[in-house]
Amino acid sequence: MPELSKDLIALLGFLAPGFLMAWVFYAFTNFIKPAQFERIVQAVIFTVIVKVIVAIEEFFLVLIGTKWFALGQWSTDVELAAALTTAVVLGLIFSVAINRDWLHKLLRRVGGSQRSADPSEWGHIFSTYQQFVVLHLSEDRRIMGWPTVWPSSPESGHFFLTSAAWLGEDVDVDLVNDEGIVVSVKDVKFVEFVKKGLKENEQSKT
Repeated sequence: MPELSKDLIALLGFLAPGFLMAWVFYAFTNFIKPAQFERIVQAVIFTVIVKVIVAIEEFFLVLIGTKWFALGQWSTDVELAAALTTAVVLGLIFSVAINRDWLHKLLRRVGGSQRSADPSEWGHIFSTYQQFVVLHLSEDRRIMGWPTVWPSSPESGHFFLTSAAWLGEDVDVDLVNDEGIVVSVKDVKFVEFVKKGLKENEQSKT
C-alpha cells in the first residue's frame, strides 16, 4: 500500500471538519451520499463555513479573556477541538432543519419555492400525511395499518404497520394479537392514504 504524502495528510486534516459535518448530516437525513467528487466539494464548502464560525468563536473568546476572565490559551489543539465540535453541532442543526422542513416551509410561504426539503416526494408525502394507509400488494391483497416506519425510497426498504388489518371483499381480518407487521416495499404496487377519522369511526362501529 503506497504511503500518503505529507501534503495529502495535511489536506485531509484541513478538510476533516467538513467531512465530519457532512457525515453527521447524511447520518440523520434521508439524503443519499453523492459521488466522491461531490463529497469533496461539499467538504470544502462545509470546512469554509466551520472555519468562519471558529474564527468568530476565537474572536469572542479572546475578547472575553482580555476583558473579564481567561479560560485558557488559544492554541492549535484548541482550534482543532473547536472546529470538530462546531462541525458536529452544525451538522445536527442542518439535519434538524432539513427533517423539519424549516427553510423550505418558509420559502413556500413567501412564494420562493414549491419544493420540500425532503430529497424525494415519497418521503415528503409520508412525513406530511401521517395517517392510516392501505398497501395494495400482489395478487390483489390489501392491508391497512399505521405506518410507524416507512422506507426512505420506493425502490427498497420495508414498512412497519401497527394496528394492522387485512382487507377482504367479505370481511376484514384485524391483527389484534400482533404488535405490527413488516411489508417489503417491493411487494407494494401502490399506497392509499385513508382519510383522517375514517379508521377510528370504523373501529367505534365494530
